[in-house]
Amino acid sequence: MAAAVESSHLQSLIRANSKVTRDLFADSQQDDSASTEAAEKLAVASRIRSEFDHVKELPPALAAKQAAAAGARGKKRKMTTDPLDPAPSRTMKMIESVVANGESSAVSSMALAVRGASGLPPNANGPTPQRNMPSSSMVRKQTVTHVKPDWHAPWKLMRVISGHLGWVRSLAVEPENKWFVSGAGDRTIKIWDLATGNLKLTLTGHISAVRGLAVSPRHPYLFSCGEDKMVKCWDLETNKVIRHYHGHLSGVYTLALHPTLDVLVTGGRDGVARVWDMRSRANIHVLGGHKGTLADLKCQEADPQIITASLDSTVRLWDLAAGKSMGVLTHHKKGVRALTIHPKEFTFASGSTNSIKQWKCPEGSFMQNFDGHNAIVNTMSVNEDNVLFSGGDNGSMSFWDWKSGHRYQAMDAIAQPGSLDAEAGVMTSMFDRTGLRLITGEADKTIKVWKQDENATPETHPLDWKPTLGRQKN
Repeated sequence: MAAAVESSHLQSLIRANSKVTRDLFADSQQDDSASTEAAEKLAVASRIRSEFDHVKELPPALAAKQAAAAGARGKKRKMTTDPLDPAPSRTMKMIESVVANGESSAVSSMALAVRGASGLPPNANGPTPQRNMPSSSMVRKQTVTHVKPDWHAPWKLMRVISGHLGWVRSLAVEPENKWFVSGAGDRTIKIWDLATGNLKLTLTGHISAVRGLAVSPRHPYLFSCGEDKMVKCWDLETNKVIRHYHGHLSGVYTLALHPTLDVLVTGGRDGVARVWDMRSRANIHVLGGHKGTLADLKCQEADPQIITASLDSTVRLWDLAAGKSMGVLTHHKKGVRALTIHPKEFTFASGSTNSIKQWKCPEGSFMQNFDGHNAIVNTMSVNEDNVLFSGGDNGSMSFWDWKSGHRYQAMDAIAQPGSLDAEAGVMTSMFDRTGLRLITGEADKTIKVWKQDENATPETHPLDWKPTLGRQKN
């Protein structure tokens, strides 16, 4: 009897304890689940609002189309219901409840419509033309506007200067425009009077062909380089070599002086351009990056301070202060043998086989092609009157208008008596300081001086130019 009473007492205690426990913890568990669900709803609403709030409305016309398409998709989905749908039903219900509560209606639309100041999408009243936005539609490009070329008088042969016993490979005109210097395959450097063409002096010292020459505008110095790996500095007061610049591993094909700094830049078969301190003979930089012979290089005051052309078919722009490449121009398909910089504009041109291209500094952006000189272009020169000259390996010569790229004159160099027809190649060229005389060094061992026909007028030699419909290619 006592045991039964004790058992009933324990059961009543257990019931009372469970009731107290339920009263204490049941409400808090319900509150926790409710707060968790509310937090999840808020998080989903925030994500929907941040991702889709700016694209949540469609134009009326597209909304009708989307509704019809959604109805068709709904029918199809009922027919092909996937029992293994990976989307959790709880999340889907939460998104639906968020939209139903008006917290965000972004999922009802996928339109890329940005709201304007009025609150309406910009194409609410129909489609608007998209002018400055990327599009996959085929839009015809603007027609190329052709620049009408300026009229230039034709050029004619003025003088033939003989004296070298080898191909004339390099030329330079002194700053006062009184004489010019030539270097040739006969290993000599000759100084000529520009007005009369008479020989003034012959310098010997190289043991191979002289490939590059430069006269300093600030010092009485002449710089020369050759296939004997030598770079020499000549004192024009004593006509003797006063400095050698040692470092090139093979023949040196080109050199240039910086217009404002006492710096000399050389390049050649070893594929690098070397920057030298003119006085101390120190090798400041070795500009490496080309994979072939350096055929030509130019210097200018502003960046890119050095431009190099190589037989690896590239042109490189260099920052002299950093000693690093600023850019590589890879438009040419064959080796680039010639460069020329415009004396007034911040532009330059490069020439290779069957191709002459014009570029804009400092980034080296492509400007235009000079089409028509179908030869290996060995040399180019441009003067202040916007006349570009290009000389070919087969003796062909072309004169161009720098602005428009129009070739207004073409001729062939005539090999001198006693020379082979194959020796009618133009190897080097240069305008004098006035731009009124063109000097060319040729494979027939002569130097030719050209001038413009002073009797020519636009009436006697009319401009033969017709705009073409083709677009410029790069």
